[in-house]
Amino acid sequence: MNAPRPGSISRAKVKQGRAETASRVDFGEPMWRLRGGNLSTRIPLRRVRVSALLLTAAILCALVAMTLGASELSLGQVWGALSGSESAATERVVVQWRLPRVLFALLCGAALAYSGAVFQTLTRNPLGSPDVIGFATGSYLAVAYVTAVLGAQLYLAKAGAALVGGFLTALLVYALAFRNGVSSFRLIIVGIGVSAALSSLTSWILLSVSVEKAMVAATWGAGSIASLGFDQFWPALLTFTALLLLGLPLTRSLPMLELGDDLAAASGVRVARVRRHALLVGVGMIALVTAAAGPISFIALAAPQIAQRLTRAQTPMQPVTAMCTGALLVVLADALAVVWELPVGVVTVSVGGLYLVWLLAREYRTRG
Repeated sequence: MNAPRPGSISRAKVKQGRAETASRVDFGEPMWRLRGGNLSTRIPLRRVRVSALLLTAAILCALVAMTLGASELSLGQVWGALSGSESAATERVVVQWRLPRVLFALLCGAALAYSGAVFQTLTRNPLGSPDVIGFATGSYLAVAYVTAVLGAQLYLAKAGAALVGGFLTALLVYALAFRNGVSSFRLIIVGIGVSAALSSLTSWILLSVSVEKAMVAATWGAGSIASLGFDQFWPALLTFTALLLLGLPLTRSLPMLELGDDLAAASGVRVARVRRHALLVGVGMIALVTAAAGPISFIALAAPQIAQRLTRAQTPMQPVTAMCTGALLVVLADALAVVWELPVGVVTVSVGGLYLVWLLAREYRTRG
């Protein structure tokens, strides 16, 4: 019998051999394999379980949050109002007043966590959060100027101002931090300085306008979702969905930058394009939240790190788990804000400040 000639093995057998080899690869943890046509992917089962638990907890907390307020309700009354079996008065309180608030809490938490995951991966530093670097401060400055000086109150005007302000701040921080490349440590230090300068400009704007305009801008600047309704929620949800679809390619390409620009480029990643792409999506997410609810600090800082530790991943770029974590944190913070009669931004600053101190001490010990 003649031996097969070189190159006579069919492509189907080659593909079969590769599939068998891939199936024998030890990924170090149980994987869930998804197949669809010619596409196949593997997702760690731990990540799926953690995301499912976080999402369930966020939904349960949202239901409990809708029982809180001036008129306390039971979970049965909330569920009845959502299903249409309660009185018209109870249905009005739950569906028209409290449901938009918890939906906004879930949406803002997911957007903040996604933005934080993008920038922490981009800077390769757990302190690389948009509120620490100053992008959120730039969005706040732009919206404060539009609302207090120009008198614009439309959501689209504030959204556009937040996007422009955040993006210009990002360009300024990157330009000042660039020196034969962008160091993550230099980027964070420059961002903190720029954030302080922009905060001073915001204070100057609020002091230079009338008391009524300053009070409106300052109240919004505390970060609150209490007065938001479905009129603002649907445009925010549409924008969030568009940004999320735009950021899908970053799930695989962005973590490659943590290997360094040279290794990432050698692996076929277009470093400059991915960095610009990540900057656009990350600033868009933080601007979306800032335009709708004002600056809600420290969720973008804490959520990706918590998700990374829960999933035991090597990178904070775990979009689904991070978004579920952020949604849970903002819902919990907003429930506490209702009980304590405070804006949700005040609660996140109070709790997140302690987390920032712990994270700074941990980073100092690690570097030392």
